[in-house]
Amino acid sequence: MLPNMTISSNARTGKKDQLTPWKSPSDPSIGSFSCGMKPQSLPQAFIWKDGSPFWRSGPWNTRNFIGIPEMYSVYHHGFSLVEDPDGTLSLSFFYVNLSLSHFVLTTQGDLELIYWDNEKDDWEVRWKALKTECHVYGKCGAFGSCDSRNSPICSCLRGFEPNNTIEWSRGNWASGCVRRTPLQRGRVNSTGGEASKMDGLLKQKMMKVPDFADWSAAHEDDCRQQCLQNCSCIAYAYDVGTGCMPWTRSLIDTLQFSSGGVDLYIRAASSELDKEGDVKKIIAITVVIGTVSISICTLILWRWIAKHKAMKKKAKGILLFNREEAHKKFPSENMPGDNLNQVQVQELPLFNFEKLTSATNNFHQSNKLGQGGFGPVYRGKLSDGQEVAVKRLSKTSGQGLEEFMNEMVVISKLQHQNLVRLLGCCVEREERMLIYEYMPNKSLDAFLFDPHKERLLDWRRRFNIIEGIGRGLLYLHRDSRLRIIHKDLKASNILLDNELNPKISDFCMARIFGGNEDQANTNRVVRTYGYMSPEYEMEGRFSEKSDVFSFGVLLLEIFSGRRNYSFNKDEQSLSLLGFAWKLWNANNIMALIDPMISEPCFEMEILRCIHVGLLCVQDFAKDRPNVSVVISMLKSEIVDLPHPKQPAFTERKIALGTDSS
Repeated sequence: MLPNMTISSNARTGKKDQLTPWKSPSDPSIGSFSCGMKPQSLPQAFIWKDGSPFWRSGPWNTRNFIGIPEMYSVYHHGFSLVEDPDGTLSLSFFYVNLSLSHFVLTTQGDLELIYWDNEKDDWEVRWKALKTECHVYGKCGAFGSCDSRNSPICSCLRGFEPNNTIEWSRGNWASGCVRRTPLQRGRVNSTGGEASKMDGLLKQKMMKVPDFADWSAAHEDDCRQQCLQNCSCIAYAYDVGTGCMPWTRSLIDTLQFSSGGVDLYIRAASSELDKEGDVKKIIAITVVIGTVSISICTLILWRWIAKHKAMKKKAKGILLFNREEAHKKFPSENMPGDNLNQVQVQELPLFNFEKLTSATNNFHQSNKLGQGGFGPVYRGKLSDGQEVAVKRLSKTSGQGLEEFMNEMVVISKLQHQNLVRLLGCCVEREERMLIYEYMPNKSLDAFLFDPHKERLLDWRRRFNIIEGIGRGLLYLHRDSRLRIIHKDLKASNILLDNELNPKISDFCMARIFGGNEDQANTNRVVRTYGYMSPEYEMEGRFSEKSDVFSFGVLLLEIFSGRRNYSFNKDEQSLSLLGFAWKLWNANNIMALIDPMISEPCFEMEILRCIHVGLLCVQDFAKDRPNVSVVISMLKSEIVDLPHPKQPAFTERKIALGTDSS
């Protein structure tokens, strides 16, 4: 069997066999990255970016690379490192259980082992080098250690502190760490006295050892003594296969593993060793004090729980009173599907009014995020640093009380990564407020229709947003404990988190459906025209297909980068749907695509999505697919798509973009 991969290097001749990727998926010229062996006393595999280290395997120990813990259990029999008589160092890889497998160096510089999965009939990634940020070479600088399980991921090695505290606090760790206490650089012997004040060693377990290790044939005990007796030695590690590894230069590219790795012993001043002993004493004292305090804390906690239950009971009474009050104000209209008797509001955390006032700077205008029919929304920062969005019921709003009750009932029952999360409520001093997680990137329309920000929404991001909205809708319609029709799906109600992932928001107009209900009617239509299905606008009739219609309008906006009512003078008779339909019939639908995402490699995928969008906005609800079918269409699970029928509102007969009730 031929090896799946062979890379080699000869230090004497300079000849190298390396992996090199394309510059990009569409550009076959040689890219910035390369992968190969670095011949030295302790051979290592490297990925380089423009000649500088980008990833490192750790030293070879005759069986595996000790900087890749997975090799102990997964690749134990897969690698062979041989040095030929001419000095060529060759690394070969075999995997007897994966006959169709090979290594790939991606255009982003990640080394991946992929294999053919017969069950899935596709290539699958078995292993990758850059699993986390910590695997990037020198992420935390000199004498820094990286652990992806921590936040922040970088910390200093024991006995060291940040070189630049300000930059370190900002998440810039390039300057690394410096020693907290200077070394004595003296010898350590067993006679006590002055020797007891000399340097010692601090142990850090399960580490990826630093780069630039020297090598010694010493046994483990001798390795320790050699390091302590050598003034230049600042750390050492020992591995059975590798041998003794001392370091005399800065410790760079150190990583903390959860399992595997090697114990690293770092030279430290005697005062640092004393601190270690002090920490153990403090821990012991803390345990004793903690045991004594538990009984006191238990008593306090019991009293607090009793008080908290009483407050929640009172708050629930206030909310139920508001429901009765809302019925008086709106006798002709049912409350949230009028299922409040069957659907009890979950116990929501109660927020203190004074704390919310402080968090929003007394609801200052500078913290105002937006204004809706419900009332204003403010940005706030709680005392623990958490940022929130506070939706405050307007006391002058005739419809706000009903919306408050509706949104609380609906969203308190929902938990999904593509729905905005409700953190709690406030029901004090005639105030009614809902507290949500804060979305720093605001709403989708703020990006999509901004000439500067829309550049950040490339095709892949837009498709991810589409998929996220679809998953959120599917959860509302099919997968949640309640069947929810959102009724107000639009770009401004799609919020974006730090990673531009979408979250559906604003459930004040949502409707809970009973188990056998397919559609319902309302005499009170409150929606944003342009997103509203024809049966809802004309007859007040809504169903899952109403949300599908709105989703279709969103799709066409996302692909075109145009609002559903933004047309020039020559297009005044057309809506976005009419414009898209005109281009479709003229076999010129490519003209609809936003130039920002118009690339030949994505053309077929974008055209398919536009086709799906037109299917969603067909005039009759029965012709539109449900959300689960829409998602299958978008993922190409349904190969042959039906031909769309004429969309609703192909001519501009309404004042698009305005709210009405």
